[in-house]
Amino acid sequence: MAKDSSFDIASKIDLQEVDNAIHQTQKEIGQRFDFKGTNVNVWREGNDIILQGDDEFKLRALVEVLEGRLVKRKVPLKGLSYGKVEPAAGGTARQRAAVQRGIPAEKAREIVKLIKAMGLKVQAQIMEDQVRVTGRSKDDLQAVVQQLRQAELGIDVQFTNYR
Repeated sequence: MAKDSSFDIASKIDLQEVDNAIHQTQKEIGQRFDFKGTNVNVWREGNDIILQGDDEFKLRALVEVLEGRLVKRKVPLKGLSYGKVEPAAGGTARQRAAVQRGIPAEKAREIVKLIKAMGLKVQAQIMEDQVRVTGRSKDDLQAVVQQLRQAELGIDVQFTNYR
């Protein structure tokens, strides 16, 4: 009798790499001519990155620098969701970028629905902030991985825990 194989669909971003990118961004904004004498800063609070600048133009330039550093550290930009620009103290502007930790429930249901629509002999179940896919055929599991990589889910996903 064949044993079931499985894998997990997860969405985890390495916060240490995010911190490293933030520190590199802070270093760069301290050295760049267009940021000299301005009140521009970036830091992380929990799972949020807070960006602060004199105005929206400086804030957009700061986002570009941060995203460049995140890409170099191989942090997927799909894992960030930016909030709206808000006025802050002293006439500055502030923006929050939420770092994705786990798959949201509605996206997990969408993933399960996509898997069921494929018609393969696999089962998908939501387990907290990830989705586990099990099936007898490893070929079916690989087909699910290929299909999900091609699907536009709007979030960053990794395929882990192959068994």
